Amino acid sequence: MKLKLDENLGRRGAKVLIAAGHDVATVVEQSMMSASDSTLIERCSEEGRILVTMDLDFSNPIHFPPAKYSGIAVLRPSTRPSLSQIEELAATLAEALIRSSLEGKLWIVEVGRIREYTPEET
Repeated sequence: MKLKLDENLGRRGAKVLIAAGHDVATVVEQSMMSASDSTLIERCSEEGRILVTMDLDFSNPIHFPPAKYSGIAVLRPSTRPSLSQIEELAATLAEALIRSSLEGKLWIVEVGRIREYTPEET
C-alpha cells in the first residue's frame, strides 16, 4: 500500500510500515508542512496514498468523506504519544492492512484494535 504520514508523525512509525512492505512518504519529505488539510488530502488522492495522521480533523466524515479518498487512518494514542506507542499504532495498522483494504474508508487506529467508520445507509 502507498501511505503518506502527516507532519504530526514525521518519520515516527515509518520503519514499522516500511518493514511490512508499504511504500511510505511523509509530508515533511515532500515539503508540505503547514499545507491545509484539504490540500493534503487532495495530494494523497492524486498520489493514490492513504493518509496516516493523528489530526482529529480527518476523523470527521462529513468534512472528509472517506469514499472520496484512498483511505484515512487516524492514529489515536492513549496518552501523550511516545515513539514506542506510535510504533505500536503503526504495527496495528500494518497488521490490519494485511487483512483488509482501507480504500475509501476511515479507520480510527488504537493499540490492538481498529474502529471503522461505516456511513449509514439512506
